[in-house]
Amino acid sequence: MSIQERRERERTHRHRLIVKTARELAETEGWEAVTTRRLAERIEYSQPVLYSHFAGKDAIVTAVALEGFEELAGALSRARASAATPAEALTAVARAYTGFADANPALYDAMFTLATDLPFGRPDSPAPLKAAFGELLAVCTSAAGDRDAETFTEVAWSAMHGLVTLARGGRLRAGQWDQRLGLLVGQLLAAPGRP
Repeated sequence: MSIQERRERERTHRHRLIVKTARELAETEGWEAVTTRRLAERIEYSQPVLYSHFAGKDAIVTAVALEGFEELAGALSRARASAATPAEALTAVARAYTGFADANPALYDAMFTLATDLPFGRPDSPAPLKAAFGELLAVCTSAAGDRDAETFTEVAWSAMHGLVTLARGGRLRAGQWDQRLGLLVGQLLAAPGRP
């Protein structure tokens, strides 16, 4: 292995370590606790080393968010593949989406709440964003009927995100999660315009 290859491998390792540590710190103490100083202390590198990888906290949040979209796409894909019918797939994906948000609150915040420079819904969107949206699109297309499938998917996604956000904020009654999700899926499947 050449010196250049070794340096690149070490740089990749440091990059992954910074992202992993930021994510762990955010999940245990919240994103407010994620600072370059705390990260440098935790990974035992200097702050200038962190800045050689990331311009600042927003760039770290963006890297964490990209990792999250990869994981979300995988969870949605597995849920979709486990279902026998389009209706079951939509239900499974909705449960997987909301379950992912519930299990990973800080990661979900990085993906959808905190400032990032990720371009959503554009041709230059990163592959992990496209993959996650693609999984949603795959289950929503049959429910969309003769309407624009991407717009229908955006509305379904918005509804799932809204349920997650309102529940996390304590703005919905406790104990009604399954009923809400069932109503949402039912409305999507019964929507006018289906063949």
